[in-house]
Amino acid sequence: MWDKMIEIDGQSLIWIQENLRFAFLTPIMEFITHLGDAGIFWILLTLGLLIFKKTRRVGVMSAVALLGALIIDNIILKNLVGRIRPYEVVDGLQCLIGAQKDFSFPSGHTGSSFASAVVCFKELPKRYGIPLLVLAFLIAFSRLYVGVHYPTDVLAGMVIGTMLALLSCKIVNQTGKKTPA
Repeated sequence: MWDKMIEIDGQSLIWIQENLRFAFLTPIMEFITHLGDAGIFWILLTLGLLIFKKTRRVGVMSAVALLGALIIDNIILKNLVGRIRPYEVVDGLQCLIGAQKDFSFPSGHTGSSFASAVVCFKELPKRYGIPLLVLAFLIAFSRLYVGVHYPTDVLAGMVIGTMLALLSCKIVNQTGKKTPA
């Protein structure tokens, strides 16, 4: 069963490469994927939320979720699972960005994106939350598009990030309605 899932993962990436990669779309997807590098977009967003008293609680939630994603995805699971990047083992798959320095499972870009975006979707007005959630989905898809993650890496990142976001909201809400000024 595990072998079949790995085969489907690889075939899915080849399908994306052959059917969804277009010259006009590639620079856009590369830009989107780099928004997630080191979680920088989400860290800057979180810092912005922390600055203003009105959004500080949401900023704390996002910071807690991002810290959880860093620890679980990038420090623990990537090293525990040690999954090789797809461009190294899937015949015919072309990586569109530079070689990655860490393992593949789970997608850290996706995990941090969903950790912060789900917090914002849940806690901010929808006019902010929806575009941020759409960006998280775009970053997740971009990781497949550029060939650096398997679909199961991205799916795991989405699930872990979402769970961490919900847990973060619950923890911050239970520890008090107000955060220090």
